Amino acid sequence: MGDPSSVWQAGAVTVYTPRRAARVLLVDAAGRVLLFEGFDPARPGHRYWFTPGGGLDPGEAPAVAAARELAEETGLRVDPAELGEPVWSDTNEFPFDGGWYRQVQDFFALRVPSLQVDTAGFSDIEQRSIAGHRWWLPDALVASGDRFYPAELPALLTRFLPPTSGVEASC
Repeated sequence: MGDPSSVWQAGAVTVYTPRRAARVLLVDAAGRVLLFEGFDPARPGHRYWFTPGGGLDPGEAPAVAAARELAEETGLRVDPAELGEPVWSDTNEFPFDGGWYRQVQDFFALRVPSLQVDTAGFSDIEQRSIAGHRWWLPDALVASGDRFYPAELPALLTRFLPPTSGVEASC
Protein backbone atom coordinates (compact mmCIF):
# COMPACT_ATOMS: atom_id res chain seq x y z
CA MET A 1 0.00 0.00 0.00
CA GLY A 2 2.85 2.42 0.56
CA ASP A 3 3.26 5.40 2.84
CA PRO A 4 0.21 7.41 3.83
CA SER A 5 -0.18 10.86 2.33
CA SER A 6 -1.99 13.80 3.85
CA VAL A 7 -4.61 16.13 2.43
CA TRP A 8 -6.16 19.17 4.06
CA GLN A 9 -9.95 18.99 4.24
CA ALA A 10 -11.94 21.79 5.88
CA GLY A 11 -9.15 22.61 8.30
CA ALA A 12 -8.45 18.98 9.23
CA VAL A 13 -5.87 16.58 7.89
CA THR A 14 -7.13 13.39 6.27
CA VAL A 15 -4.47 10.73 5.92
CA TYR A 16 -4.87 8.59 2.80
CA THR A 17 -3.16 5.26 2.30
CA PRO A 18 -1.98 5.08 -1.31
CA ARG A 19 -3.10 1.98 -3.18
CA ARG A 20 -2.65 0.66 -6.72
CA ALA A 21 -5.37 -1.56 -8.17
CA ALA A 22 -6.33 -3.34 -11.37
CA ARG A 23 -9.97 -3.90 -12.30
CA VAL A 24 -11.75 -5.72 -15.11
CA LEU A 25 -14.80 -4.74 -17.15
CA LEU A 26 -15.94 -8.35 -17.63
CA VAL A 27 -18.72 -8.51 -20.21
CA ASP A 28 -20.61 -11.57 -21.43
CA ALA A 29 -22.00 -12.29 -24.90
CA ALA A 30 -25.31 -10.65 -23.96
CA GLY A 31 -23.50 -7.36 -23.25
CA ARG A 32 -23.88 -7.64 -19.47
CA VAL A 33 -21.11 -6.54 -17.12
CA LEU A 34 -20.30 -8.53 -13.99
CA LEU A 35 -20.49 -6.50 -10.78
CA PHE A 36 -20.17 -7.42 -7.14
CA GLU A 37 -22.43 -5.91 -4.49
CA GLY A 38 -20.21 -4.67 -1.72
CA PHE A 39 -20.42 -2.71 1.47
CA ASP A 40 -17.98 -1.10 3.87
CA PRO A 41 -17.78 -3.24 7.05
CA ALA A 42 -17.54 0.01 9.04
CA ARG A 43 -20.73 1.27 7.30
CA PRO A 44 -22.80 -1.83 6.39
CA GLY A 45 -25.67 0.28 5.05
CA HIS A 46 -23.42 1.87 2.42
CA ARG A 47 -24.02 -0.56 -0.47
CA TYR A 48 -22.53 -0.29 -3.95
CA TRP A 49 -21.73 -2.32 -7.05
CA PHE A 50 -18.18 -2.63 -8.37
CA THR A 51 -16.11 -4.49 -10.95
CA PRO A 52 -13.90 -7.50 -10.24
CA GLY A 53 -10.34 -6.58 -9.32
CA GLY A 54 -8.25 -5.38 -6.44
CA GLY A 55 -4.93 -4.26 -5.11
CA LEU A 56 -1.58 -4.98 -6.69
CA ASP A 57 0.92 -7.05 -4.74
CA PRO A 58 4.40 -5.45 -4.38
CA GLY A 59 6.16 -5.48 -7.76
CA GLU A 60 3.10 -6.89 -9.56
CA ALA A 61 2.15 -5.51 -12.98
CA PRO A 62 -1.45 -4.31 -13.39
CA ALA A 63 -2.39 -6.96 -16.00
CA VAL A 64 -0.93 -9.71 -13.79
CA ALA A 65 -2.92 -8.40 -10.81
CA ALA A 66 -6.11 -8.17 -12.88
CA ALA A 67 -5.71 -11.80 -14.05
CA ARG A 68 -4.97 -12.95 -10.48
CA GLU A 69 -7.98 -11.08 -9.11
CA LEU A 70 -10.26 -12.54 -11.81
CA ALA A 71 -9.19 -16.05 -10.81
CA GLU A 72 -9.66 -15.35 -7.08
CA GLU A 73 -12.99 -13.55 -7.38
CA THR A 74 -14.70 -15.29 -10.30
CA GLY A 75 -12.83 -18.55 -10.95
CA LEU A 76 -11.96 -17.35 -14.47
CA ARG A 77 -8.32 -18.00 -15.34
CA VAL A 78 -6.81 -15.92 -18.13
CA ASP A 79 -3.29 -15.17 -19.26
CA PRO A 80 -2.49 -11.53 -18.39
CA ALA A 81 -1.63 -10.97 -22.09
CA GLU A 82 -5.30 -11.71 -22.95
CA LEU A 83 -6.27 -8.54 -21.08
CA GLY A 84 -4.16 -6.32 -23.35
CA GLU A 85 -3.53 -2.76 -22.28
CA PRO A 86 -5.71 -0.86 -19.80
CA VAL A 87 -8.68 0.84 -21.46
CA TRP A 88 -9.03 3.46 -18.74
CA SER A 89 -7.37 4.67 -15.54
CA ASP A 90 -8.57 6.83 -12.71
CA THR A 91 -7.81 7.88 -9.16
CA ASN A 92 -10.38 7.86 -6.41
CA GLU A 93 -10.43 8.44 -2.67
CA PHE A 94 -12.67 6.47 -0.36
CA PRO A 95 -13.14 5.22 3.20
CA PHE A 96 -13.12 1.49 3.86
CA ASP A 97 -13.18 -0.43 7.14
CA GLY A 98 -12.09 2.60 9.16
CA GLY A 99 -9.28 3.76 6.84
CA TRP A 100 -9.04 6.24 3.97
CA TYR A 101 -7.51 5.27 0.65
CA ARG A 102 -6.32 7.06 -2.47
CA GLN A 103 -6.46 4.42 -5.18
CA VAL A 104 -4.92 4.68 -8.63
CA GLN A 105 -6.52 1.98 -10.75
CA ASP A 106 -6.26 0.62 -14.25
CA PHE A 107 -9.27 -0.96 -15.97
CA PHE A 108 -9.00 -3.78 -18.48
CA ALA A 109 -11.84 -4.97 -20.74
CA LEU A 110 -12.54 -8.62 -21.41
CA ARG A 111 -15.42 -10.38 -23.15
CA VAL A 112 -16.43 -13.92 -22.24
CA PRO A 113 -19.14 -16.02 -23.92
CA SER A 114 -20.58 -16.81 -20.47
CA LEU A 115 -19.29 -17.53 -17.00
CA GLN A 116 -20.55 -19.37 -13.96
CA VAL A 117 -19.01 -17.18 -11.24
CA ASP A 118 -17.07 -19.06 -8.55
CA THR A 119 -16.27 -16.95 -5.49
CA ALA A 120 -14.46 -19.73 -3.58
CA GLY A 121 -11.23 -17.71 -3.87
CA PHE A 122 -12.56 -14.71 -1.96
CA SER A 123 -10.22 -13.38 0.73
CA ASP A 124 -11.45 -12.92 4.30
CA ILE A 125 -12.28 -9.23 3.75
CA GLU A 126 -14.10 -10.05 0.51
CA GLN A 127 -16.16 -12.69 2.31
CA ARG A 128 -17.06 -10.09 4.95
CA SER A 129 -17.82 -7.21 2.57
CA ILE A 130 -19.37 -8.70 -0.59
CA ALA A 131 -23.06 -9.61 -0.49
CA GLY A 132 -23.36 -11.10 -3.98
CA HIS A 133 -22.87 -10.59 -7.69
CA ARG A 134 -24.97 -9.88 -10.74
CA TRP A 135 -24.61 -9.47 -14.50
CA TRP A 136 -25.95 -6.02 -15.45
CA LEU A 137 -26.98 -4.52 -18.76
CA PRO A 138 -25.64 -0.94 -18.82
CA ASP A 139 -29.12 0.58 -19.20
CA ALA A 140 -30.46 -1.46 -16.28
CA LEU A 141 -27.59 -0.30 -14.12
CA VAL A 142 -28.38 3.35 -14.80
CA ALA A 143 -32.13 2.80 -14.34
CA SER A 144 -31.64 0.94 -11.03
CA GLY A 145 -30.71 4.03 -9.05
CA ASP A 146 -28.14 1.89 -7.23
CA ARG A 147 -24.68 3.22 -6.41
CA PHE A 148 -21.92 1.80 -8.60
CA TYR A 149 -18.24 2.44 -9.10
CA PRO A 150 -16.82 3.86 -11.17
CA ALA A 151 -19.66 6.30 -11.81
CA GLU A 152 -18.51 6.42 -15.44
CA LEU A 153 -19.12 2.67 -15.88
CA PRO A 154 -21.99 2.83 -18.44
CA ALA A 155 -20.03 5.28 -20.60
CA LEU A 156 -16.89 3.12 -20.30
CA LEU A 157 -18.78 0.05 -21.49
CA THR A 158 -20.16 1.93 -24.48
CA ARG A 159 -16.79 3.47 -25.29
CA PHE A 160 -14.44 0.52 -24.90
CA LEU A 161 -16.48 -2.53 -25.80
CA PRO A 162 -17.88 -3.04 -29.30
CA PRO A 163 -21.60 -3.75 -29.60
CA THR A 164 -22.66 -7.35 -29.09
CA SER A 165 -24.05 -9.45 -31.92
CA GLY A 166 -27.33 -9.75 -30.04
CA VAL A 167 -26.62 -13.33 -28.99
CA GLU A 168 -28.02 -14.13 -25.56
CA ALA A 169 -25.83 -16.09 -23.17
CA SER A 170 -26.69 -17.88 -19.99
CA CYS A 171 -24.47 -17.82 -16.96
